[in-house]
Amino acid sequence: MAEFTVYDETDAPADARPQLEAAKNRMGFVTTLNGVMAESPELLAGYNALSEQFNRSSLPGHAKHAVLITASVLNGCEYCVAAHSTVALRARVPAEVVEALRAGRALGDPGLEAVRRLTGAMVTRRGWVDDADVEAFLAAGHTRRHVLDVVLGVGMKTLSNYTNHIAHTPLDPAWKEQEWTAPS
Repeated sequence: MAEFTVYDETDAPADARPQLEAAKNRMGFVTTLNGVMAESPELLAGYNALSEQFNRSSLPGHAKHAVLITASVLNGCEYCVAAHSTVALRARVPAEVVEALRAGRALGDPGLEAVRRLTGAMVTRRGWVDDADVEAFLAAGHTRRHVLDVVLGVGMKTLSNYTNHIAHTPLDPAWKEQEWTAPS
């Protein structure tokens, strides 16, 4: 197994240090994901830029969490499921919604369920969603802009999920309570 260094803001490649310092100021610590990504300052900067843009997207807050958790579950990313579950709960997404997303179960809220379904179709079909999938999403009250915002969230998660798969990123203590194991 290839070993990847988990850098912090003091020992990372010079071009990555400002990104890690900003992360530490924003979150209070440098995540191990960011620490691993720092090996490629461009990956780290790209991921952080996509994350910022996704956070600013037009999707409602709970829907953003549904995208991030759903994509991470389907990609089998144990790190990201734990991290996004923790963040979702802190953002007051109901625990039963977070648990259903983690288990891949249908949601009672039709709007959130449409987000879960479209995200799932995008991930499992590598973007080749059927027109019927998009129409069902729109019929649930979402917009075409929301469709593209889901694409943005799935793209962001692809970067982090794949990084975690390759690097076997250790879980941060902050996410430990929501630790998740991918089904075999």
